[in-house]
Amino acid sequence: MFISPAYAQTADGGTTAVIMQLLPLILIFAVFYFLLIRPQQKKMKEHRAMLGQLKRNDKIVTAGGIVGTVSKVRDDSDEVEVEIAPGVRVTVVRGTIGSVIKPPEPANDTKA
Repeated sequence: MFISPAYAQTADGGTTAVIMQLLPLILIFAVFYFLLIRPQQKKMKEHRAMLGQLKRNDKIVTAGGIVGTVSKVRDDSDEVEVEIAPGVRVTVVRGTIGSVIKPPEPANDTKA
């Protein structure tokens, strides 16, 4: 009366059920990779390249928001000397440099 009927398991062992359970996890990982991990790696690679091309008289912004001009690049160490005001020089670690400010391009006033 209260006993439910028992059904036999299929012969394939339920492998399709296991694949269907793992499929959402694989899709979530793929979405995370293409939307989060890969762009972050690309941004880090560009930042390393920018720090490698750093040269004297480049205007930079540090991660702390200090704007200055590179006065000395030390290739043997991981430090850069930055002039933040006339006569005021500080030594910063390359990794703390957030960006290099490009000087504005002169306007082309020629009219056709």
